[in-house]
Amino acid sequence: MASGDGERTTWPADQTVADSASQASSRALLMEKIDAEVPRSGFWQRWGIALVRVGLIFAVFGAWWLVARLEIWPRYFVPTPSSVWHKFVLTVTVHDGTKGYGGYYLWQLVWASMRRILLGSGIAIMIGVPFGLLLGANRWARVILEPFITVVRSLPPLAYLMLLIIWFGIGEEPKVILLFLAALPPVTLATADAVRNVQQDRLLALLTLGASRMQVVRHGLFPSVLPEVMTGIRVAVGFAFTTMVAAEIFNGMPGIGAMVLNAQRFLQTDVVILGIIVIGACGLLLDAMIKLADRLLVPWRGQL
Repeated sequence: MASGDGERTTWPADQTVADSASQASSRALLMEKIDAEVPRSGFWQRWGIALVRVGLIFAVFGAWWLVARLEIWPRYFVPTPSSVWHKFVLTVTVHDGTKGYGGYYLWQLVWASMRRILLGSGIAIMIGVPFGLLLGANRWARVILEPFITVVRSLPPLAYLMLLIIWFGIGEEPKVILLFLAALPPVTLATADAVRNVQQDRLLALLTLGASRMQVVRHGLFPSVLPEVMTGIRVAVGFAFTTMVAAEIFNGMPGIGAMVLNAQRFLQTDVVILGIIVIGACGLLLDAMIKLADRLLVPWRGQL
């Protein structure tokens, strides 16, 4: 504010703003100086997470070796890592005239289980995504069909495994159907929720600009829904993995879950731990592939 003699009068509020701006500028200069003097490590940025994960793995195996070495529990309860490694070698070689475990190499057991998981999950994705689109877009479909999906999601796999065996026998069909039923609810509900959460303003803006209904679906609905669909697929495959051992209870060989069940019956704890490690490694590998597909197919995640 200007006074009568032409000089400008500074109000307290103006002085406060000026002081705040000066402090912010000083902090910014200080941070720039720190960044210049202490450069960031490109090596740690690139390999830091991997090193932490590898360190955790070594810590777990070290604790396992220590507990087994001290024999806090009997060896048939907690076998040593070397015992599990020995069982791994036996499952990938021919020993005493026997091939692998139960007449199958380890890779054959893994592939049999993975094929069932991929088949069951794949069918669930092909049916669940259109089913979820219908539930999300149509109110009456949601009212009628959503309770059925909720019931299937709530039931444990063993609740209808016996019924599937009665209907389809002990071949591959009940196993694949069980994995399909385990993977169907997550991908269906994720897709339905994604459709319901689409911002209508974006779709209306496309219609206002003269876009056709197909263009609205392609450029408006599809980009908004796909991130949640990929998340639902990731969860669905995880559910299928957790159901794999139950699916291979009856006539599961060849199968890694059946190997774990057979070893459990004969107190072969080292084989059980080997199977758990292999199942976990397969789960990590498949999850990494899904995340890679997510990065390639949904580069706009978090930007809409």
